[in-house]
Amino acid sequence: MTEPAIDVRDLHKRYDDLQAVAGVSFTVSPGEVFCLLGPNGAGKSTTTEILEGHRLADSGHVRVLGHDPAASERSLRERIGVVLQAGGIQEELTIAELVEMYGRWYERPRPVDELIDLVQLDARRDTRAGDLSGGQRRRLDLALGLVGDPDLLFLDEPTTGFDPHARRQAWSTIRALCGLGKTVFLTTHFMDEAQYLADRIAVMVGGRLVAEGSPESIGGRDALPTEIRFTLPAGAGLGGLPDLPGGSTTTVRDAGDGAVHVTTQAGLAVTHAITGWALDAGVAIGQLSVAQPTLEDVYLRLTEQPADTTQEVPS
Repeated sequence: MTEPAIDVRDLHKRYDDLQAVAGVSFTVSPGEVFCLLGPNGAGKSTTTEILEGHRLADSGHVRVLGHDPAASERSLRERIGVVLQAGGIQEELTIAELVEMYGRWYERPRPVDELIDLVQLDARRDTRAGDLSGGQRRRLDLALGLVGDPDLLFLDEPTTGFDPHARRQAWSTIRALCGLGKTVFLTTHFMDEAQYLADRIAVMVGGRLVAEGSPESIGGRDALPTEIRFTLPAGAGLGGLPDLPGGSTTTVRDAGDGAVHVTTQAGLAVTHAITGWALDAGVAIGQLSVAQPTLEDVYLRLTEQPADTTQEVPS
C-alpha cells in the first residue's frame, strides 16, 4: 500500500489552560488536495505548524512524507513547500532575483523562468517585490513555495487579495500540480475555493475534527433535502399544484407574492412532477431553481456545534 503523505493520529497540543488541539487524527494521500476548514481559534494553524515542523506537539503520532517533522531533517525540508498567509521577503529585489535566490537553497530547484510563467508573472519578472499589488505578491509567494519542486505543498489562504479571474487562474495552477503527483494541504476561508480544489475536507472546531469527507458528502451534505423554488403566475395558487412524490419528506410552502418553496428528499422526481405539470397545464412558472445546501451552509451548521461534539464519517 502507498504510504500516506501525511499521517496524524491522536494529536494533542496545549497552551497553558487552552487545549488548542485535542486528539486530532487524519491522513492525506499522495496527490490529494486536503483542505482543513474551521473558524478562527479552531486549532488549524497549530495543527498546520506542527506538520510543517515549526511547532512541537505535546503527544500523538505525526508523519509527513514518512518523516517526523519535529526532527527538522533537511531531507524533509527539501521535499515540502510552504506558502504562508503573510511572510517577509526582500522587497528591494525583483521577482526573478527572489526566485533565483530562493532556488539556491535547494538541490533540485525548478527553473526561474518556468516558475515565473507558471504563476503568470512573466510580464513583471523585473519588478521589485515592494512594487507588486496584493494579488501579484501572493503569486510570488506561490512561486517561492514551489521553487524547490516540493512533493508536498502547504498553502495558507493562497488567494487572499486575488480578483476573481486571478483566483481561478491560481486554482488551475494548484490542480495542475496534483496532476504532476504533488500533494496539497490547504487552509482557506473561501468555501468556493474548498469546493473547487479539495478532494477531501476536514472541519475543525475547538481543537477537534467534527466532520471529514468529500466536498459533496461532508456533514451528510449529499443526503440533505433538495430545495426547489419557483413562482406561479397571478391567479394561480398552491391548490392547483399536483400531488408531489416524496410523501412526508416533501413540504410545500407559500413564500408570498406567488413564490413557492418546496423542500424534499425526492429532488429529481419532484422537479419532474412540477415541470411536467406546468408544461401539460400551460402554467408559466418562473424563476425555477433546484439546489441542495451549499458547502457554506453545511460548514456553518458544523461550526455552530458544541466544541466537544464529533461526527463519525464512514470512509
